[in-house]
Amino acid sequence: MYLFLTSGIRHCVSVLLFVLYALTPIGSNAQQVKAGSYPLSLSEAVSLAKDQNKWVQVAKTQAQASKADLKDAYSAALPIANASSSYQRFSDLTVFTDGLSSSKTGPRKATPNAANVGVDATFNIYSGGKQKSFEEEVESKNKLADINSSDQSGFYGMQTAGQYLNLVQLGELRKFILDQLKRAGARLKNINSLYKNQKVTRSDVLRAEVMLSNVELSLQQTDNDISISNERLTVLLNLPDTIRVLPTDSAGMPKPALAELSVLAGLAPVSSFSVLKAQQTINTQQARLKGVKSAYMPTLSFYTAYGLNYPNNLLFPPVDQAYSIGFVGLKLQYNISSLYHNKHKVEAGKIRLTEVELQKQAIADNVAQEVRSLLIKYGEALNRITVKEKNTEQSRVNYRIVTTKYFNQLALLTDLLDADNLLTASRFELITAQTDALTIYYRLLYTSGKL
Repeated sequence: MYLFLTSGIRHCVSVLLFVLYALTPIGSNAQQVKAGSYPLSLSEAVSLAKDQNKWVQVAKTQAQASKADLKDAYSAALPIANASSSYQRFSDLTVFTDGLSSSKTGPRKATPNAANVGVDATFNIYSGGKQKSFEEEVESKNKLADINSSDQSGFYGMQTAGQYLNLVQLGELRKFILDQLKRAGARLKNINSLYKNQKVTRSDVLRAEVMLSNVELSLQQTDNDISISNERLTVLLNLPDTIRVLPTDSAGMPKPALAELSVLAGLAPVSSFSVLKAQQTINTQQARLKGVKSAYMPTLSFYTAYGLNYPNNLLFPPVDQAYSIGFVGLKLQYNISSLYHNKHKVEAGKIRLTEVELQKQAIADNVAQEVRSLLIKYGEALNRITVKEKNTEQSRVNYRIVTTKYFNQLALLTDLLDADNLLTASRFELITAQTDALTIYYRLLYTSGKL
């Protein structure tokens, strides 16, 4: 009885787990398949691009290769060890006398066979700092690769932010056009009623129909632009082209105050990716110059060898026997020709170092100027948002007034259509001003190396 209950409970638990396991993927797949939609906030889109954009992955791969080069540079300081072996079979020895007129041939003493097996090693003790300068050069290149990876990450994060905001802008424009299309349809219906009652002319009906057709074309164009913008965004995010990104952030999302960003003007000439890369170029050239100067210094190395040899040629005459022997020693060497061969190399290295230092200063100046310009444009964008908000409200009130006047025969249809276009344009200009401010904000972050 106990065994029966136990097996029954186990069977129920197994069925329950199977049902849960089966239903869970179905629910998740249903959510993914649903219209192929992918809701994303602006910060999520930027983070996703910085992680899985293909060009960012290329830069990260290059950084990994650079780390492997750095390990290889460190391993160059290790001793150089060799193992070797050889075997020779000598022919008979022919000795010539009186020139080549007479000769005598006999076997090679002590044996026609010869062989050796041995190992040797060399360790660099001092080379004037050549190894250290080589390591410093590769370290600078490794840091440069890391900075380039961060630069690519920030750059495509900025590109993604711009494309995301463009998609937001087009989505808002589509809403405005749909509102305009609704107004145009209702207006045409009302004008037809007025025309039937002979209160307006046929030209008003035709103008209203043309307006409706133009709005429909604008809607089609906007839908196409949204599809293109979505495809560009999915490429930046490295997502399948069947995915439709749904922005969850609006253009009216909070924006940093200008005072909060002013500190970037002082940080950018130091933290910018361009300046950081220029500094690593300077460090690389300094390491190269040290390596060139190391040729003026002597080199000291330790070397050793041990081997088994046959026959014994250390004795005379040679003996048909094997022997083993080894040694340790120090080798000091100085290249006298470096005094005149290396002179111009050092001079060229110093000139190139001056060149890259000037380049860094020029890059820092350009970055500082660009950041100041972006701060000015950001302040301008914030002011434009305030103005456009007021204009949008005024356009909305103006449209209501002109609509009332027209249907009371106190205004022309042209005035009404102009008021309608003005309302749509002012609403879109407000969205454009808001997205422009955010685009400038992300450019500021990238230029100052903070994205």
